[in-house]
Amino acid sequence: MNTISVIEAIQLILAPAVMINACGLLILGINTKFSNVMNRIRLLNEERRRLSLRMSEKNSGYEETQRLESVVRQIRQLLKRGLYVRNSLLSYIGAVAFFVLTSLLIGIDYFFPGIDLQILLVVMFLTGMVGVVGGIVFMGLDTKMGYDIVRFEVFAEE
Repeated sequence: MNTISVIEAIQLILAPAVMINACGLLILGINTKFSNVMNRIRLLNEERRRLSLRMSEKNSGYEETQRLESVVRQIRQLLKRGLYVRNSLLSYIGAVAFFVLTSLLIGIDYFFPGIDLQILLVVMFLTGMVGVVGGIVFMGLDTKMGYDIVRFEVFAEE
């Protein structure tokens, strides 16, 4: 093998690295969002426990009952939102795995010419791209649901 062909092989192997890097940035952002949603669920669940305990000890007023119903509804919606965020995160992680496998297979295909991995390479890379699209779809669903939850919370207090 000459120097030019080795350099070309390295370039081919690193091509999916661009997608790995992009997914890494998406994972950082979505992981933060996942932590925030989970923390919000924990806080609301603690508030639900306190309200339930207070209401069982004395006659509860209309405002406490309304707040408890609001908290319970928000928890349900946040759990669904958490599912979207989790699915988005898992989609991006899966995409990274497929892009890494694509890089590995490019190297194997290049350095072992007797093995034809062209179709497998395309399938692996495209599967990674489908993972990215899946992550984007779940992020869109999460964004819509996040707005709906805040909107409900604002109007529930009126």
